[in-house]
Amino acid sequence: MKESHKKRKMIVTLGEIMLRLSPEGNKRIMQADRFEVCFGGGEANAAVLLSGLGFDSKFVTAIPDNAIGDRAVAELRKYGVSTEHISRKGPRLGIYYMEPGSSVRPSNVIYDRAGSSIALARPEDFDLDEIFDKADWFHFTGITPALSEDAALLTEAALQAAKAKGVTVSVDLNYRKKLWTEEKAREVMSRLMQYVDVCIGNEEDAEKVLGFACRKDAADPEEAYRDMFGRLCDAYGFRYVISSFRQSRSASDNDWSGFIMDGETREFFHSRTYRLTPIADRIGGGDSFAAGCICGFLDGRDMKETLSFAVAASALKHTIPGDFDLISREEAEELMTGGGLGRVKR
Repeated sequence: MKESHKKRKMIVTLGEIMLRLSPEGNKRIMQADRFEVCFGGGEANAAVLLSGLGFDSKFVTAIPDNAIGDRAVAELRKYGVSTEHISRKGPRLGIYYMEPGSSVRPSNVIYDRAGSSIALARPEDFDLDEIFDKADWFHFTGITPALSEDAALLTEAALQAAKAKGVTVSVDLNYRKKLWTEEKAREVMSRLMQYVDVCIGNEEDAEKVLGFACRKDAADPEEAYRDMFGRLCDAYGFRYVISSFRQSRSASDNDWSGFIMDGETREFFHSRTYRLTPIADRIGGGDSFAAGCICGFLDGRDMKETLSFAVAASALKHTIPGDFDLISREEAEELMTGGGLGRVKR
């Protein structure tokens, strides 16, 4: 086991935490007369897992100064995430409704987040110099700059502050067609890539956010991803390009693995594949994959071990209801080394 994680390295994430409402079981929204409540959001989900893995995890956002905001802050604190740099202002907390899929029916997300506190936040609402003081890593996603022009400005200001402090930066491209167009995503995100060291995103994200499509004539997914990753490294000089790889038989039955490329040596690796069935909840799977990658690099693992850890951590997320990946480092390591696999621990 690497010792570096015991030094309590600090990760900063910036984004939106939302109230999540889901019908019970596999009911559709039109059937529901009550909803299960939890909280989540891309960067918040990553922050929770990183805290659980033993890091100082700091989440930056804006939340309304009311009881709903208080509950969101309490939820983050419950899992050890620092909330000292959350701005308590703005009109509302974003909401999303998650209708769970089953078998051939996919899950469906409906957003009610327009005009939320973080969408209206500006750089001057935060002391960015203080936030990134002593930070080791900054993580953001393509969701945050998609929220509004102000949110995009805040994201870029945070990136500039992070790089001024020598902080390593990762992005999860995370294209959300319900938030912005491909054209707008490319305009904004291509500008932000100059600050990024580690780029995480699947083939759809890379094409829609940055305009880099997988070759249709590739012999197999490994060849397609290797080629796409190489072109991304050529264009932006990334240290690493990484992607999860989901193959869906149905909403309840997926294969899950990942790819990684070293931007300098162009070494490429495809992880072990896990079959995930039945899936309890896939929301947050990509966020836990990103957090697992961050953990691996900060632990000092090599790129193959980092990817293997991230895939195992995110595979476990699919077994846990809600947005957060509530696992231990030991559980992920046991799975990645071939243990576990559903046996009862006695």
